[in-house]
Amino acid sequence: MKTRKLLAVCSAVAFVIALGFLIYTLNIAKVSSYLTSDSKACINCHVMNTQYATWQHSSHASVAACADCHLPHNTVKKYIAKARDGINHAVAFTFNTYKNAIVISDDGAGRVQENCISCHAALTSVIAANSDINHRYDDLTVNTGRRCWDCHKEVPHGKVRGLSATPDNLGVKYIK
Repeated sequence: MKTRKLLAVCSAVAFVIALGFLIYTLNIAKVSSYLTSDSKACINCHVMNTQYATWQHSSHASVAACADCHLPHNTVKKYIAKARDGINHAVAFTFNTYKNAIVISDDGAGRVQENCISCHAALTSVIAANSDINHRYDDLTVNTGRRCWDCHKEVPHGKVRGLSATPDNLGVKYIK
């Protein structure tokens, strides 16, 4: 009987320690910040400082947050994308499998393209309707699947994305 009681107490203590460790880890990782649409949540990991700093100085900074461009506007799809991206980012940062030059995934690029077209609907509909007039070569038309940033490379993260382009971005941190 004593062995059973000791096993139950040890199990309870191990559970409380594991729960405390989980809560501590979630707090250190600022998990609650990812439930918001605040762009500062994107710089919880230092690898995004350059993207954040270049966005801050762009024409989009006053009208669009990171989530406005990089996540679906539908609430359910937004949180599904956040969860999927969050898991992928957590694995990449934990196991150091990300590349120094951050490149958007195909899924993320599709979301950004949809949001470009959605926010600039009046402009993109005119471009699509007049693509044969505005673009002389078939491979340059918007109907061939080219992304908005194929031409608009500087929007919203600038032409150069490195420490030389954003020398004062170091030390930017998310503050709750």
